[in-house]
Amino acid sequence: MSDESGEREPRYDLAYSADRERGILTPSDREFLIGRKSDYTEHSKKQKRNRIRRRLRNAILDFTLIFEHLEDRDRETVFNPDDDARDAYTQGITDMLAFLHLGTMGYYTPFKDMLAQGVNEAEQELAGSDYRMVTVDFNVEPVGQIDVDAVIDKLEFGDFEEITDEELRAFIRLLTESEEFSATSMRSEMKEQMHTFIEKVNAAAEQRDQRVRELND
Repeated sequence: MSDESGEREPRYDLAYSADRERGILTPSDREFLIGRKSDYTEHSKKQKRNRIRRRLRNAILDFTLIFEHLEDRDRETVFNPDDDARDAYTQGITDMLAFLHLGTMGYYTPFKDMLAQGVNEAEQELAGSDYRMVTVDFNVEPVGQIDVDAVIDKLEFGDFEEITDEELRAFIRLLTESEEFSATSMRSEMKEQMHTFIEKVNAAAEQRDQRVRELND
């Protein structure tokens, strides 16, 4: 997340913890990137950046070994963090994908092609066969100006299926930036409504299944 000046807002969570164990970055690397330690000469800064770049490149190569040889139980443990750390890991995965998307712009193989190939490899690993082939759709479409009146009309008349993803994202952004928006009140109101919503969803599913059974009799 960035502020109005375009600067990244610091998140003082697990990722920014000073006593976190070494990953790709050493504790010293983190202090350098965050700016907690600034007594570097220009030469030492250059050396530090070079070491970080080399370590990142080797980390990318390591993923070939990790994907092919790490045991399933180890992978499952990595992606099953404790509840109190789950948000930090989710943000880390999101930022990793953002870094790869930025880093591969202009790369000789488009990001979407590597993403599609990676998902296919994972699906084949799950199936235990290279006959498992899937189609992966990935498109980046900018969200532009929307017709606010048209979106509100769709909401007012319950035409939810006509609301596009672009309209939905833009409308939610506009809503949260309005002076009347209150995350606290909205959270409590939506939690109260969610129980009724789930009951209606489950009832619709039961009715659908019953109708299918009747048609198959």
